[in-house]
Amino acid sequence: MSTTGLSQFDDSLHHTNSWLKDIMEDLGWADRPAAYSALRASLHALRDRLTIEEGAHLAAQLPLMLKGVFYDGWKPANCGGKNRSVDRFLAPLEDIFGDDDSKDGQAIAEAVFRVLRKHVSAGEVRHIEHALPQPIRELFSVA
Repeated sequence: MSTTGLSQFDDSLHHTNSWLKDIMEDLGWADRPAAYSALRASLHALRDRLTIEEGAHLAAQLPLMLKGVFYDGWKPANCGGKNRSVDRFLAPLEDIFGDDDSKDGQAIAEAVFRVLRKHVSAGEVRHIEHALPQPIRELFSVA
């Protein structure tokens, strides 16, 4: 049954929900909006550490809806890994949940990275790993 009447949107919605389900299962969450917030913050943090070209390659493999999320608020001048600190990479992942200490930025990043590994080609995962600054690459490699 079609939700939107457009197969491209319906397929994208289905795939996006699959990503959210995987994140929820990985983190033991039952809160879909929290999983979406975690995915969004993680994609933005990752996008801003990649070069413009590598970000475009990653975005090409995302479901249509997540491409929009990936590019929402994008400022190309912020790309390229100028910020190499893991703490600064994880900060927005924790900040989105305010004082909720049960939401750990590193656990969120690792869960999202595992979902990326599941849904994005192995070649693209290798490119992402090599494009990330070393301290963040280690975080990505743990996933």
